[in-house]
Amino acid sequence: MFGFLKKSPAPNPTATDPAVAETVATSAAASWRQRLKSGLARTRAQFGGKLKTLFSRGKVDDELLEELEALLLTSDVGLDATEHLLYQLKMRAKRDKIDTPEAIQRALSETMYDLLLPLEEALDLSSHRPFIIMIAGVNGAGKTTSIGKLAKHFQAQGRSVLLAAGDTFRAAAREQLQTWGERNNVSVIAQQSGDPAAVIFDAIAAARARGIDIVLADTAGRLPTQLHLMDEIAKVRRVIQKADPTGPHETLLVLDATLGQNTLQQVMAFDKAIQVTGLVLTKLDGTAKGGMVAAIARQCPKPVRFIGVGEGIDDLRPFKARDFVDALFE
Repeated sequence: MFGFLKKSPAPNPTATDPAVAETVATSAAASWRQRLKSGLARTRAQFGGKLKTLFSRGKVDDELLEELEALLLTSDVGLDATEHLLYQLKMRAKRDKIDTPEAIQRALSETMYDLLLPLEEALDLSSHRPFIIMIAGVNGAGKTTSIGKLAKHFQAQGRSVLLAAGDTFRAAAREQLQTWGERNNVSVIAQQSGDPAAVIFDAIAAARARGIDIVLADTAGRLPTQLHLMDEIAKVRRVIQKADPTGPHETLLVLDATLGQNTLQQVMAFDKAIQVTGLVLTKLDGTAKGGMVAAIARQCPKPVRFIGVGEGIDDLRPFKARDFVDALFE
């Protein structure tokens, strides 16, 4: 209201004191690891708890491998990844002469880490301005909420963000995105009705005119089996390329981790239609079994850009393979 009464900004100790900045960063990382560990508590209770019992015999024999196979399969790891992990564990046991429960668990943990590490690939936003991120996913995956959280994440990096309400089929999605825009003080380009591709085209033009760093383009949720809708989302991608021949610079697919092996089919179908370049995994704090990340790594490897383990605005963070594996096994 009284915009002309501007106060001088309070001094920020982290801007001038490297030691304070490092302490804050370390504290934030520890807080995230704890939230990740809490979020994966259900997975760990089923997976990690049974592992301790399984490994108590202290040797990698046929009986252990058979029981471990059943446990991995029921944890959504998938047949391909399960066979890979068992083979690698057997090779490590033979090479390193593993003969204690702790050593067996450590070997499996390292094998899982080696499998997931290639999925850890940070999103490079420096190549274009505006950097256009097209976001897709089935209804209910947490797509619109993830967009709001991503906006907050990018703002925390000092980048300006604009949201494109390309889900014109569901009025609630547009309103939800506008709410996130207000919460983050971010502009939202939207229309009451019309072509989603046109909305996103306008948003890119607006971002270019305003000097915005990042455009987050929402698209309507759809099932990969709805071929006419998959064709439509492919059209959205083509229109983005008309607005910017280099775009979209990232195509994120939001996946509901509670759907387990079904996520593999989603990745393959959306990749065929829109060339997915990265994944966002949501609801890992629910009934999800974290093994589905291993299944993705083996059968349709795409960088996991972000994972979500809660409803809070800060509960969506870049994927770190070490933190994820530690949260599963600790």
